[in-house]
Amino acid sequence: MQTKNLHDWNLSYSQAIALQKRLACEVQFTPIKKPPKLIAGLDCAMSKDNQSIIASAVVLTGLNAQKDLWEPIGPSDFQVIEKTTAIQKVTFPYIPGLLSFREAPACLAAVEKLKIEPDAFIIDGQGIAHPRRFGIASHLGLFFDKPTIGCAKSRLIGDFEMPPLKKGSYSPLKIARDERRATSDETIGAVLRTRTNVEPVFVSVGNKCTLDDAIKIVLSCTTKYRIPEPTRLAHQLVSKEKMK
Repeated sequence: MQTKNLHDWNLSYSQAIALQKRLACEVQFTPIKKPPKLIAGLDCAMSKDNQSIIASAVVLTGLNAQKDLWEPIGPSDFQVIEKTTAIQKVTFPYIPGLLSFREAPACLAAVEKLKIEPDAFIIDGQGIAHPRRFGIASHLGLFFDKPTIGCAKSRLIGDFEMPPLKKGSYSPLKIARDERRATSDETIGAVLRTRTNVEPVFVSVGNKCTLDDAIKIVLSCTTKYRIPEPTRLAHQLVSKEKMK
């Protein structure tokens, strides 16, 4: 799969922040007209020697392709169409809020190995639920020029009330527009219960979708586990590569 060449990765701390602020304005919040039929999951991890980032992409048949429904095709019917792995040397230090500059190059390398072009991506990380509204899912979304969704296991920023315990329940993840005010009035994501009585995940727009789309897709790709199948399988692949 071809990706865009947006910028160079040899950046200083201040240059990276300035780039995030600029590129955040290019994120698109456009509704997805038809359910994506091929969904890729992306995950990455540090190598055992802490010198490299390992990234994996797994492409699955996702929603009901024949009926164009926002529904899963059944837990046993998800099919892995393609999977790739890439390993890149670490070139950027660990700095909170700038994780994409450390991990995205490896993710891009894994996606560029794909022969099949996914319709959408679920990424283990944040989308606009980020201090500068530009987490790794948004960053990669501009490179892919495809709908991308951030689905993280923990909160980075924002306030929320815990959603009801039933699967499919969610509450808004909000942040104050003005730090001098006590109220939070900007919705930057959703705290989504993907399994009944199980801890929620944190979903946010990456690019080219709405929050409603992101919630629907994550729920539709979640079977008997807390994590949606595309990123769950990508995590398994990364973990397997890390053990080599």
